[in-house]
Amino acid sequence: METIQVEIFGQMYSLKGGKDPDRVRQLASYVNARMKEVQKGTGVSDGYRVAILAALNIADDLFRTKGQQEVLQKTAEQSVGRLLDLTGEPE
Repeated sequence: METIQVEIFGQMYSLKGGKDPDRVRQLASYVNARMKEVQKGTGVSDGYRVAILAALNIADDLFRTKGQQEVLQKTAEQSVGRLLDLTGEPE
C-alpha cells in the first residue's frame, strides 16, 4: 500500500490508500472543501467542531441520496412489473 499525503483544513495527513491514490486525494479534497464551506457558513474556527459539522452535512447528503435511490429502485421495479403485465411475461 502506498502512503498518500493529503491536506485537509490546513493539516497534513499521511494516509495508506488502496488501489487508487487519486480516489483518496479526491475524497480528501471533497472533505476539505466541505469543511471550508461549513467554516465560511458558520464562522466556527475550531477545526474539531468544523469537522463534526462537515461530517453531519456529508452524512445528511448520503442519507438523502440513499432515500432517492430507494425511491428510484421502487419506481423501476414497479415499471418493470407493469411492463411484464402488459406483455404477459412472468416475473
